[in-house]
Amino acid sequence: MVRSTLVLTLALAAAIAASPAAPAPAVTVTARSLQPGEVVVLTVETGDPATAVQARAFDRDWTPFRRDPLTWQLLVGIDLDVKPGTYQVAIDIDRPAGSERLTHPVVVSAKQFPTRRLTVDSAYVDPPPDVQARIVEEARLLASIWTDSAPEPLWTGAFVRPVPHEANSAFGTRSVFNGQARSPHGGADFRSPARTPVAAPNAGRVVLARDLYYTGGTVAIDHGLGLVSLFAHLSRIDVAAGDAVTSRQVVGLVGATGRVTGPHLHWTLRLGGTRVDPLSLLAVLGI
Repeated sequence: MVRSTLVLTLALAAAIAASPAAPAPAVTVTARSLQPGEVVVLTVETGDPATAVQARAFDRDWTPFRRDPLTWQLLVGIDLDVKPGTYQVAIDIDRPAGSERLTHPVVVSAKQFPTRRLTVDSAYVDPPPDVQARIVEEARLLASIWTDSAPEPLWTGAFVRPVPHEANSAFGTRSVFNGQARSPHGGADFRSPARTPVAAPNAGRVVLARDLYYTGGTVAIDHGLGLVSLFAHLSRIDVAAGDAVTSRQVVGLVGATGRVTGPHLHWTLRLGGTRVDPLSLLAVLGI
């Protein structure tokens, strides 16, 4: 009995010693570029199965999601105001045996944005007193939408263009309306003809569907994990707040409502509250 137990113990020890060790955790970065206004996808290979993964970068918390037992991903936005430099992404991996922290550097380079000068109705540059309260309330509404997102991905598969036309106004462009400087252009404009159907770029939940002072007919879709699409200047809205939408579902028609110079589609994208270029999302997660 003693001899059998000893032989079994030695055999188990040899098997454990011969078994390959789990690979070390690793982080890979996918991005169109590492500049202000870009969407960055980080893929975390945990080596051993993890029970949870947390991440923090650019003074914000980001929520990773599981792709398979050993792979997690997270989307990080580099806001327009981020200065050039090296930033650390801190990633905490929780396992039954304990936790481990990884740090991964992200080197952000400078980007020069052009300036555009537009002439619009003076009421959208110097709004009359009777609309001031409306403007303030709508700003509060949008601020809440950017930060109140589903804690899990609502999207499935690749993101698609909302219209077939090319973007003609660059994200981040410094805007001058009627000779007065205003906030940088926070989206991408597509020169689509009036009444062109606007498709949801992916699945999500409609969190706004109404007329706003500056953006006219407006639809916002929460894709989850802080990723929110907003479509502006619509001539018709075909969804309502609370609706679940699928990828490519028509949510409205292109128009010229709000502060515009003519018919076009404006697509704003926020990621964890950061201002990012919708085209950068299509570059890393689109077709």
